[in-house]
Formats: sequence, structure tokens, C-alpha cells
Amino acid sequence: MLWIVCLALCGLLTCTHADPGALLRLGMDIVNHEVQSAMKESHVLEKMAAEASKKRPGVKPIKGITNMKVKDVLLPIITLSFTPGVGIFQCVSTGMTITGKSFLGKNMEIIVVLNITATNRLLQDEETGLPKFKSEGCEVTLVSVKTNLPSNMMPNVINKFLDSTLHKVLPGLMCPAIDAVLVYVNRKWEHLNAPMPVGQTGSVKYVLTSIPTTTASYIQVDLSPVVQQQRGNTVELADAGKAAGFPEDSAEGSSQLLLSAAFLTAEVALLQKSFDLNIHDTMIGELPPQTTETLAGFIPEVAEAYPTPKPLVTQIRINKPPKVTMKTGKSLLHLHGTLEMFAAQPRGKAPGSLFLLEAHFNLKIQYSVHENRLQMATSLDRLLSLSWGYSSIGAFDEKKLTGFITDFLREAYIPAINDVLQVGLPLPNFLDMNYNLAELDIVENTLVLDLKLD
Repeated sequence: MLWIVCLALCGLLTCTHADPGALLRLGMDIVNHEVQSAMKESHVLEKMAAEASKKRPGVKPIKGITNMKVKDVLLPIITLSFTPGVGIFQCVSTGMTITGKSFLGKNMEIIVVLNITATNRLLQDEETGLPKFKSEGCEVTLVSVKTNLPSNMMPNVINKFLDSTLHKVLPGLMCPAIDAVLVYVNRKWEHLNAPMPVGQTGSVKYVLTSIPTTTASYIQVDLSPVVQQQRGNTVELADAGKAAGFPEDSAEGSSQLLLSAAFLTAEVALLQKSFDLNIHDTMIGELPPQTTETLAGFIPEVAEAYPTPKPLVTQIRINKPPKVTMKTGKSLLHLHGTLEMFAAQPRGKAPGSLFLLEAHFNLKIQYSVHENRLQMATSLDRLLSLSWGYSSIGAFDEKKLTGFITDFLREAYIPAINDVLQVGLPLPNFLDMNYNLAELDIVENTLVLDLKLD
């Protein structure tokens, strides 16, 4: 039955090479782990033994054996293998002790060792769209039978028992237990396509785009994420060009989750409005006082307009969708927007605009996982361009402000952006996966999460 659970797990995680989006590959590491935990949590072995001891409708009692019960069901030894294009083939070796009273009135024990084999086909549920395992071709094969009955009784009693009971009854007992485990495993996928919030700005849900596919080494699932704004509009994923691919050096039997740069771009787009900031503080980190006097050191025209120092108010607006890019070992967040500086006025009066600059700058992204959500922490990579947009103090060379603006972004703006990003981005909810243990790597256009077990 453990094997069954495995099947289910594997099937659910199948994926084709569709980009942009998310690709999930399940190896035998996670499959075996899930099978073992499912067997424990579902208590299927205990239930099977209890069911086998009941009187079953339509099954005639065996002559010569009364009060038949099943006990000491052995923990199965499970062998799993992927069946390309189908799902998983499993063989479960287990055993049990069947007790009762023989027609001589003495206690009888028969120890049976058997193999259960079945194929679990990977399907996609038509109603829910979720992965689904369905057992096919379940067979029970007896490996050995031992008894405490006298040898001269064995030909008649044992053969009758085998023919009338084990060969006929055991498949009816064991195979439904396999199905029960599959139901349990399939249930662990029921939240996969449920919307998950990204702060108060929107949600993400992962939709299975096709039936999971099975190869000789893994099951792969193609997930098409749906990124939706709070008001219901869907954020379209851009064409990312080259499809994401799994690292060639992945360990045999390992499992990975791939997230495309295009998908992360769509998720960050939900937060774009939160990147718009008004910064009023005069003292910020290691920066000089944010006043017109400081600014006049770079643009003398400011001193002419404001001979008496005034506090600065800086307004940053991101006017193009943020974009996430990835090269091997490095990921950047590209931001395009405007930076407008104002001189604060006495209470009740609107600040006076000094100038507006068009800015393009990149932030370097450091990825991690916390509480099963993808976290992004940024630092300033480069201020790529500054261009003059508007000025109330006359023309000036905006290039003189490059150092001042760079320091301002690093000390004042980036910390605020990191606070916004702390909401985290939701990861696919399947099989109670613990993403906190994953090892992260950045490759071309793709973030790779190498999934690990507890």
C-alpha cells in the first residue's frame, strides 16, 4: 500500500516543458517519503487486518476452520518503479498470520507471505483539474504458507484454505486497501489550485495544464500559475523565450521546483503600487541631512530658490511594471520610474516641487524561503540612468546628482522596498511539502528549488 501512496504522489507531480510558469519534478526521494508517511497516518494496515477478520457478505465460511482472524500484518516492503507514459508500478511484499480453530478444536495458525502488485495510472480529475491516481490490474500472489497443523492435515485443509479463501478473498481485501491509500494521497493535492494571497494586493494559484507525465526517472507536472489582482484582473505572464529546463547535474531520484523569471515578474507586479513612496525624513541612515541646503551643494540653483534651508520631501513613483531577470548566479529586479523632490513648506501649504527626474535602476535579489513562502531581499545593483523631466529651478546637469540619488536609493528607498517584499510569494501547496529545507539556485531565466526531506 505504501507503494500506492507513492504512485499517487508521483503522478500528481508531472509536468511538461511549458514556459512561462512553474515546473515540478518528483523523484523517488519524495515519493518514497510520502508513501511511508501516508501509510502511518492512514493506518491502512490496521484497518486491513480488522476488515479481513470480519464476516464478508457473499463469502462462504471455510469448512474446518472457525473464528478466523487476521493479525500481525507485517510492515510492507515496497518496490516502486516509474512506468513511462503511465504512472507507477509497485510491488508490495507483506505477510500476516491467520488464526482460528480447526475442526479438531485446536488453535490453528497459518502464516502467509504474499506480494501485491498494481499499476497506478496518472490522470487529471475532470471536475477539480487536480492530479489523480487510479489503481489498475491489482493482483495478489502467494509466496509461502506455513501452518502449525499436523502435516497429515495439510493436503486437505490447507489446499481448501488456499483455493476457497486466500486466492479468492485476499484480492478483495488487499486491493481496496490500495485504493484507500490512493484516496488519502490524492487528498494531499486538494489545495494545489486554491488561491493563495500575496499580502493585500492579489493572489496566486497553480493550475495543472495537462495530465502529469511519467518518465523512467521521475514524474513531472506542468503548472500554469494564475496571478490575479485584488480587484480580479489577471496579470498576464510575458513570453519568457527559452523554456526553463531542469539542471543536468541534478542527483538521481531528486526532486525540484522551477519558477520562471516571467512568473516572478507577474507576482512582483502585484506589489507595484506599494513601491510608490513619499519619504519625508530629514535624517536617514548615513545620509547627510535631507534639506535644500544639502541639495544646493550639487545644484547651486536650489540655494537661489530657497536661501533658507527647507526639509526635502522625495516622491518615487514606479511607472512601468517591474521586471525580474535571471542569469546564472544572479537575479535582478528592474525598476523604471520618476523621482521628484519637493521643498517642504509651512504647515497648511503644499510642498514646492523642485524637479522631476526619470530613473532606471536595478536591484540585486537574494532569494530564500521562510514559512513556506519565497522571500526576496534586495540591494542596489546600479543606477543605470537619470534623465531630466521637469524643473522649477531652471536647467541643471542631472548627472551631478548621480551619487546623491544613488546613496538616497540605497539608504532610504531599498529598505522600504524590502519591507514590502516581506509578504513573501506563495509556493505550490502539495503533499505538505516543506520548502524551508530547499536549496536555491539561479540559472538562466529560472529559479531552481532543490527540494529536500525533513
